Amino acid sequence: MTAPECDVRGRAARAHRIVVPVGRRQRHNEPKSGGNRQAKIAARAAEREELSTEPRPFAGFAGECDMVAMREFVPSATARLTTTAEKREIILATVLPGAIAGLVRDDELGGEAMVGLQVQVHGPDPAADLAYAVDWASRAGGGETLTSSHPDESTPALEDVVVADAPLEIAVHGDFSWWLAEGAQVRPEIAQAIKNANEVMMPSARVAADGIEAAWWVDAGEKAHVRWVRPEDEDALFEALARVHSAGGLHLGEGSRFAGSFRTHGLLVPVFDLDPEMHHQEWAPGLLELDARLGEALAKDGPLSSDERASRDGLRARQVTLR
Repeated sequence: MTAPECDVRGRAARAHRIVVPVGRRQRHNEPKSGGNRQAKIAARAAEREELSTEPRPFAGFAGECDMVAMREFVPSATARLTTTAEKREIILATVLPGAIAGLVRDDELGGEAMVGLQVQVHGPDPAADLAYAVDWASRAGGGETLTSSHPDESTPALEDVVVADAPLEIAVHGDFSWWLAEGAQVRPEIAQAIKNANEVMMPSARVAADGIEAAWWVDAGEKAHVRWVRPEDEDALFEALARVHSAGGLHLGEGSRFAGSFRTHGLLVPVFDLDPEMHHQEWAPGLLELDARLGEALAKDGPLSSDERASRDGLRARQVTLR
């Protein structure tokens, strides 16, 4: 985030009327670069920007939790968007080459349109950025690219360009070879970019289980993790986590450990450390069992017990907010 620029035009217009005594320095009110005042101004501006945007930008969409996961931590995945116009098929991707906002392939390569969630340049509202990119992709010609979204008053709302209740069927990829259309001539720099992306990508998968949404496994080397994006109200879910933790049930079974949680886009994401030797689908039963325990805890009324409050305080100490 950059600090807001100071408007000095008014001072400049009055400068000719100011007499500076000999031997006395004129004081400047601009915040020093890197100083505490500048940092505080930037922080306040960031807070105002955050409060002015929708805390859950993808709320109301059937794929809200997976859209958040794809934007924040899933490395390589795509999903077909069901658009309201249906002018052409538009693919939602985690990240596109160069972290651009959108592209349309040449007509001779199929003319496929793609929009990215993990972008290099973004505004305060991810839903507005995505709506702009989808609207652009529905009209752009073959071979065009969109470096970044620039939503304004004329940009349609996301629900006006994407069908909100349409399911999001996600394809998880083991590399970034899907960046290239079949039959495309691969330039050396493109081949190198794909090679570089593949080398830093950690193996990832979506754990499949009936009723379980947006539970994403990743092999981080010494450990594996499941990051589980949950749709409930943050405060209600946090209390439910505290109740389950106090009862000793905040885990996915043997070989798992609750590591903490983070907040992003108005949702809470519990994270579990896992035995990396186990296949990602082996955690499906544990997710189902924990989901049932959380459901029971969410249904409880009344204040937390003293033990549950202690658990809540301990969980809160391990919580991180992603902006």
